[in-house]
Amino acid sequence: MNNYGFVRFAAASPALKVADCDYNTTEILKMIENAEEQQVSAIVFPELCITGYTCGDLFLQRTLLEEAEKSLKRIADATRECVSIIVVGMPLEISNKLYNVAIVLYSGRVVGIVPKTFLPNYSEFYEMRWFSSAAELKESSARVNNSHVPVGRNLIFKAQDFNFAIEVCEDLWTPIPPSSFSCLNDAEVIFNLSASNETTGKQNYRKSLVSQQSARCIAGYVYAAAGNGESTTDIIFAGSSMIAENGSILAEGERFSFESKLTIADIDIERLRNDRLKNKSFALSEYRSPEHIEYQNITIYQTVTRKEFLSTFAGKKKNIRAKDVFHINRYISPTPFVPSNDSTLNERCDEIFSMQVGGLTKRLLHTNSRTAVIGVSGGLDSTLALLVLVKTFDKINLPRKNIYGITMPGFGTTDRTYSNAIKLMESLGVTIKEIAIKDAVIQHFKDIEHDVNTHDVTYENSQARERTQILMDYANKVNGLVIGTGDLSELALGWCTYNGDHMSMYAVNTGVPKTLVRTLVAWVARTQMDNASHSILEDVIDTPVSPELLPADKDGNIAQKTEDVVGPYILHDFFLYYVLRFGFSPEKIYFLAQHAFEEEFSDEDILKWLKIFFRRFFSQQFKRSCLPDGPKIGSVNLSPRGDWRMPSDASVALWMKRLDEL
Repeated sequence: MNNYGFVRFAAASPALKVADCDYNTTEILKMIENAEEQQVSAIVFPELCITGYTCGDLFLQRTLLEEAEKSLKRIADATRECVSIIVVGMPLEISNKLYNVAIVLYSGRVVGIVPKTFLPNYSEFYEMRWFSSAAELKESSARVNNSHVPVGRNLIFKAQDFNFAIEVCEDLWTPIPPSSFSCLNDAEVIFNLSASNETTGKQNYRKSLVSQQSARCIAGYVYAAAGNGESTTDIIFAGSSMIAENGSILAEGERFSFESKLTIADIDIERLRNDRLKNKSFALSEYRSPEHIEYQNITIYQTVTRKEFLSTFAGKKKNIRAKDVFHINRYISPTPFVPSNDSTLNERCDEIFSMQVGGLTKRLLHTNSRTAVIGVSGGLDSTLALLVLVKTFDKINLPRKNIYGITMPGFGTTDRTYSNAIKLMESLGVTIKEIAIKDAVIQHFKDIEHDVNTHDVTYENSQARERTQILMDYANKVNGLVIGTGDLSELALGWCTYNGDHMSMYAVNTGVPKTLVRTLVAWVARTQMDNASHSILEDVIDTPVSPELLPADKDGNIAQKTEDVVGPYILHDFFLYYVLRFGFSPEKIYFLAQHAFEEEFSDEDILKWLKIFFRRFFSQQFKRSCLPDGPKIGSVNLSPRGDWRMPSDASVALWMKRLDEL
């Protein structure tokens, strides 16, 4: 059973009593059992969780230290059958020095010990009063539970599905956290055992630290914070636990609760590995710490892995799907190009629209062009491009009348789209030109001896090329630039006519996928238009996507709907994102789509359109190899001068073979 690179982690914040090791150990074991039931691969507890962080001078009492070691043995004995890796915090005496350490356990044995390096000794913190830093440690092993165990700040733990390292609370708050070096030495996930207290505004800063460190290290970050019973003599603890992946917070724990809380999320290890593979700046960072630490790999031999557990489970049931056995514990957005948060969406749309305007502004200024020509069909793409063009002219103080919006009715043009095109141009105050293409195309059919009643690819593409010829020639006439309207999704599928709508002098939408085009038009309608223009844009958004190259139906409505032919754009944009951004396998993309579209599309439909996506993506590369200039907008782009260089004759056989095996 494949887990598709996902590994489930838990950050625990147990209820505790200060200096009551027995009570604390009982709570820890309860949470480990809970994590096991939820198929967690590794569970991380807070700093000094066995004793409590706020014991003060009790840390120097022999009774507390001895009971902490007894509790560690109790945890080890109780977890011999556990599949999860367990990380707990406790004080540990090594060679007459006391260390604040993280203990890593697996299958009932301690496999490694990592002491805290940076000890806060300012404001409300007094850790140097009791503890020594890992920098003072001379030993490479320590005796725990009657065994000699590796100890040090230089340990990289290698499990079957992921590699991890550990830092403790304050380590993260330093200019160069230890995890930076750990990740350059193959750690993929960082566990942080923390006892960070609460002050006004601290939570946002702490969250940004976790997010940013996971991004800089292209890593997962599991942060488990103390709360739930620590002493409040002088400070407050809230259990601020969180799990991050390469800059994104996947899950946050409930704060200020007196009950034990488990924060769980699935980190995509394959995604992290692919990002590191692509990011050569990360690969070239051959830095080492000033002390030239030599890292030691600790292999955790997992006799029963989570994969085997899932396989055994699946083997007991027939006709069970991967996603039913391994149901990932994270949200998979069906629209990865479109932010789901309303406040983020508004900010992102403003940024994207400004980037499109900025790119076009530079091109107009560089070419000293004071006019522009654009084909306006009444569809989504040309609408967005026209809005960008109008905003650009306003920005550089050119009159909107210098924008020539040309509508070119053909055999498939409907009253709805024609009317929307005219009304939109009128509302924006651009110069309107109407040039019908029917007679010219019919003459062309006669010239090439094509039957006008044969509605094949020649019939369609002749119209697209006629329209492009008109735009190019009219641009020459008015000494302007032709602004392209085609979007990223159409380029991915090759849903454009070569040397037709495929071509322009600057393509403002070339980095914008269809799902985002729709979102941007809606955003402009909502934030920048008067009521008249708003209603026009709303109708454009509601109009089916179509090139309108085939005649309308008997009622005058659009008969040729793009998504009936190539498939839903919401699916294709999803596929495109994971193919280009992460290089995921067809199986994993199918698995993710099953989760994202569980309520919308059947498995059969997802697989059908995924096969069509790959066939078209490979066969249509020749169109992408000669794209006009256009701005890169997001993390995914198909320009041959930017993100995507692919031979036009590459075979799709391997991808189709794996899809056929699903």
